[in-house]
Amino acid sequence: MNAVVGTHDLALITLDTLRYDVAIEELAAGRTPNLAALLPGGWECRHSPGTFTYAAHAAFFAGFLPTPARPGPHRRLLALGFEGSESIGRETCVLDGATIVEGLAARGYHTLCVGGTGFFNLQNPLGRVLPGLFAERHWHPALGVTEPRSFENQIGVVEESLARLPPDRRAFTFINVAALHQPNHFYLPGGGTGDSVASHAAALRYIDAHIPRLVRALARGAPVFVIVCSDHGTLYGEDGHVGHRVAHPIVTTVPYAEIVVGE
Repeated sequence: MNAVVGTHDLALITLDTLRYDVAIEELAAGRTPNLAALLPGGWECRHSPGTFTYAAHAAFFAGFLPTPARPGPHRRLLALGFEGSESIGRETCVLDGATIVEGLAARGYHTLCVGGTGFFNLQNPLGRVLPGLFAERHWHPALGVTEPRSFENQIGVVEESLARLPPDRRAFTFINVAALHQPNHFYLPGGGTGDSVASHAAALRYIDAHIPRLVRALARGAPVFVIVCSDHGTLYGEDGHVGHRVAHPIVTTVPYAEIVVGE
């Protein structure tokens, strides 16, 4: 990452609430062809540092991305300097500051947040904490969980924001994709009122259909190092649970991938 930071644009795309089992099943069945093309290695199984959006993203922005679901040690891509860290290696890019957002800004990056779920909605003090880390942040109801075309609208914000940057200004783009989060029943034919694993999968297929447009928006001339992952999974009645914020394997196990675009 020391050879990437400063020469590449960076993007962190969190597919909020995406379950690992749904991600790999849809990929194996050929129902997410654009993600398959973008991620030739497929999805890696990892463990999230949090069971809900705020906790997971607070860890992400401290440099603790989902951890490989196999014995370590696992060196991190990006980190902040602090004594005693055992996950910083020679390949790790160690940044200055309290968050990687702050550290990348100090390296000359324009930092852009396109919010989706409630912890990024800018509507109250809590909803401004995580977006407040970024120089530029956006949210309105058309980007949120109740809007069936939220991902398309989020891509529109990315397109407009990055188009305003000088070509030689590097960008760190963060997108919290809201479409998978409940409610998602409207992605099934005929809609209905109940969310389910099937509607969760349908929401992922909706996202997949628009991935090429997002990649085009991110590709501004310089290569782009892209991380795509979930922050946590969610439950639809398994073991009596609905939702997340519980340490259930379906919640803590997440899909993860990283790729360089345009190199």
